[in-house]
Amino acid sequence: MKTSAWTTAALLGLLLAFTAPAHAGVGVGDIPPDQLGRSHQGDDIRISAFHGKVMVVTFWASWCGYCRKELPVLAGLQDAAGKQRLEVVAVNYHDDRDVYLSLARKLKDVQLTLTYDASGRIGEAYGVKGLPYLLIIGKDGKVAFQDTGYGEESLQTIVDAVNKEIAKPSAS
Repeated sequence: MKTSAWTTAALLGLLLAFTAPAHAGVGVGDIPPDQLGRSHQGDDIRISAFHGKVMVVTFWASWCGYCRKELPVLAGLQDAAGKQRLEVVAVNYHDDRDVYLSLARKLKDVQLTLTYDASGRIGEAYGVKGLPYLLIIGKDGKVAFQDTGYGEESLQTIVDAVNKEIAKPSAS
């Protein structure tokens, strides 16, 4: 019996969703863990470095088709808002390092900060239980929006949430 790539990806997504350890993670209003991993250039990426900016943090994997589609869309959102107001960090979750590096090379023209979480330690701290998993962090460093397992129909909601956070005055 042959299994399509989509079916395999869907089954892996369900497996991840139902077998992930039970961690509280973060919710709206929480201050998330600071560490987002290292970029493929070796830079340490921390939320605290972007205080005063709105951040979108998305967890993605090579096998998640929508995750890979969303990365250029999020880069376009960052471009439209301007990097001085919005920073997008895309955390690769549980992929093999060679797969991640290959995808990072393919995404070289997409202006996002890419990090790598092979062990899942960062995702566990955030409470990732399914992909894609996205957080919007306000200028005050607190989670303003959270969504898991969304698709194209959620794009306008995400854009609206980002715009709402950008419009808020900066924290003193």
